This record gives sequence, C-alpha cells and structure tokens, in this order.
Amino acid sequence: MLVVGGGIAGVQASLDLAESGYYVYLVEESPAIGGVMAQLDKTFPTNDCSMCILSPKLVECGRHLNIELLTHSDVEKLEGEPGKFTATVHRRARFIDESKCVGCGRCIEHCLTRNEIRLPEPIEPARTDLEVDGAVVDSIVDSHKADASALIAILQEVNEEFGYLPERVLRYVSFRLGIPVSRTYHVATFYTAFSLVPRGRHTIKVCMGTACKVNGGDILLEQIQRELQVEPGDTTQDNRFSLEVVRCLGCCSLSPVLVVDEDTHGYVNIDKIDRILDRYE
Repeated sequence: MLVVGGGIAGVQASLDLAESGYYVYLVEESPAIGGVMAQLDKTFPTNDCSMCILSPKLVECGRHLNIELLTHSDVEKLEGEPGKFTATVHRRARFIDESKCVGCGRCIEHCLTRNEIRLPEPIEPARTDLEVDGAVVDSIVDSHKADASALIAILQEVNEEFGYLPERVLRYVSFRLGIPVSRTYHVATFYTAFSLVPRGRHTIKVCMGTACKVNGGDILLEQIQRELQVEPGDTTQDNRFSLEVVRCLGCCSLSPVLVVDEDTHGYVNIDKIDRILDRYE
C-alpha cells in the first residue's frame, strides 16, 4: 500500500493500514513526517497541545514493522489500474547512509552548508516604564542567577507578584536574561497558568469536560456569566473574579464541578452558585 503525504492524516492512515496487515510505504516530500500539525501550538477547539497528540503517532509510525518511511521523496509517476498500480518514487539525496543513522547529529558538524542565526540584541526598556517594578523583577531574576533556563520559574514568580504578566515586565525580563522578547512571549502565551491581562482576586474555573457538560456544566457557566456580567477569559469590573473554562479537572465523579482558587466544589447546581461565590468576598 502507498500513502502519499506524511501529515497527521497520512500518519494515521498508515498506522490503520499497517495494523490491518498491509505493508505500507509512506511517502513524504519533506525530510521528516509530521506536516503542519508539528508546527502548531494548540489544536482547535479543545486547545490541546498538538505535539502531545502527534508525537506518540510519529514514534509508533517510525517503529512499526509494516511501515517503510520514504521521506525527502516525490512520487514521479503512477501507472496501472485500480487495484494494481505501480508507483515510481524519486528519493532525493541525503548524503548519509540512513541504515546507519542513529541521530547523533555528527553530520551537522561536517555539513558544507552553514546557516547562522542572527538575533537582534535585546533593547533595555526605559526605567521610567518600569517605575518600582524594576527592583521587584531584579530581585526575582537575581534569585535565579539570571539563568535563561529558569525562564518558566521566573515568569511564575512574576505572575504571582503582579497577578499577571505586564508587557513592560516581560520586556525587562527578556533584557535581563539576554533572550529575545519573542521567546519570552512564546512561553507566556503557551501555558494557561500565565495571563497577559490583569486577573481578579479570585479565579473561577468551570469544567466543560464531557462528564460535567452532560450533567449541566454549560448551564452553570451561563448562570455565572449572568450573575457576574463577565465572559470566559475576562475579569469582573470590581476585579473580584476572573472566569475561565477548562476541559477537565480530574474529578469527573463529582460532576458538574467548578474550582474557585484552590477550592474544588462538586455536584454544583444553580441554587448553590450564590452560596459558593459569597464565600469569596
């Protein structure tokens, strides 16, 4: 069997055919399988991490005994009739023996092509933009010895200190660590624990996983939106509550569930919402 295209669809089709007992040739024009999905951050509509979905399939496809990967290749000609096609595949040179490749990366050291990445020098934000925030950020960054590998830990402390990640602070963190602002923003926008807008004193998380939704989670969300006059992802005008929608809180047996700060409330119905919210004045 021949599968053309090594994106997520081609990978899944190859796995299904291979599991059915067919020997599959998976042809991909690029040097590696994965396609566009490997370049994505999150997937719609669940916002799941794309690589968390794709990576296991790539590993399984690469190891499956009934699948032969023909990457860096093109289908030049297809002849025959339905049920009996003959394909001519052109494999472009890699200049390595793929049967002996162990992924050590030594070939890069001897590659005749050199691509040098040049990043602009970090620009120090004006101190007037930081006001008193600069001293706070300096203290956090210095506690981690200004180590760029501690970026996530630094952003966690900054997020806890300010309640969110202000743009001026992110730029200053990038300058102190000597890394591009784009890298800092990439981390800050990837993890849902971080916020780029001011957050309320309390955070309400309404579970919309399958169990909670079936048991009325969407009704609870609508009621909270009406009472607080706030949309998911926003904060109330009095800065009291921030509302978030999550896909699973890991306690399906208590559905429908909502979490306020660190407190989990199960078997919630409309009558209980007012009593729950009144605890967080």
